[in-house]
Amino acid sequence: MTKIRISQIMARTACLATLMLIFMSLTAAADSHEQDSAQKAVLITGASSGIGRRTTELLASRGYFVYAGARKQKDMDSLNALDNVQAVRLDVTVQEEVDAAVETVRKGGRGLHGLVNNAGVFTGGPLIETDIGELQWLFDVNVYGVYRVTKAFAPLIIESQGRIINISSISGALDWPMGGPYSMSKHAVEAYNDTLALEMARFDVNVSAVEPGNYKSDISATARARMAEKGLQNKDTKYADEWAGMSDSPADRSQHKEPDEVAEAIRHALFSESPKPRYMVVPNQQEAGWTIGELVKELVEWNERQPYSYSRDQLMEMIDAQMAGSE
Repeated sequence: MTKIRISQIMARTACLATLMLIFMSLTAAADSHEQDSAQKAVLITGASSGIGRRTTELLASRGYFVYAGARKQKDMDSLNALDNVQAVRLDVTVQEEVDAAVETVRKGGRGLHGLVNNAGVFTGGPLIETDIGELQWLFDVNVYGVYRVTKAFAPLIIESQGRIINISSISGALDWPMGGPYSMSKHAVEAYNDTLALEMARFDVNVSAVEPGNYKSDISATARARMAEKGLQNKDTKYADEWAGMSDSPADRSQHKEPDEVAEAIRHALFSESPKPRYMVVPNQQEAGWTIGELVKELVEWNERQPYSYSRDQLMEMIDAQMAGSE
């Protein structure tokens, strides 16, 4: 073999080696990009238990990165033990902690694809006997907390053209004796969610409400303990039977299903190409009937005996058109 032939072979080999290195570099970059895409970051408030914890576990197991908000160190330690999870100390009623959480996410360098406003509390009692301070506490978490956190994280969400998910409740449609304070707060979340959706659309940010029915959580037990500690049950109450009924109901909610279906709805709202504006998630047909039935009743009440009311046929045409538009 001539020297020229050997030289040509060596040149070709060097060229192939260079091309192989370039290919491997491009492949690694592509893999890195796919991993970065799979590591979209989401912040969840109230992630220590119930719906928040279940959603954190689901998203982390699917490869997403979760900033999990919690108030107590033991809950943060438990969350930090999960892969793809970073616990963040976050009391939604404390502006300094909200601001610090924003700084933590910025320093993380992942951006923020999604915000899940899940933190919520419950207190009950007859409205004419409810202490104004208790009502203010409830709204500070369930309504103003959603407002504070969303306002603080809005720049990051707008930057990523991401998603905002507000955890409401079927109580945003339903009302019942002794549940007025909680129901009021969830009706407010519904109004907040729908207005925010209109205002964020210009930034290509999708906003959805998730409205769970009765699932297993600690909310009732926590509420029962708070109400007992503060002596909220009025001894001079005009609603003794209702208070007794509330006291006799199970506090641990162990009779209800795990909130897996709710977590799946949140995942769909965060990452689906066609998220829905709202997700009613209930464990059975009965709770669906309660909720849809109440909405239909209110529709009829709004429409009846007013100068511009619609006939039954006209109402059905509106419903048909709405259903066709949502398909």
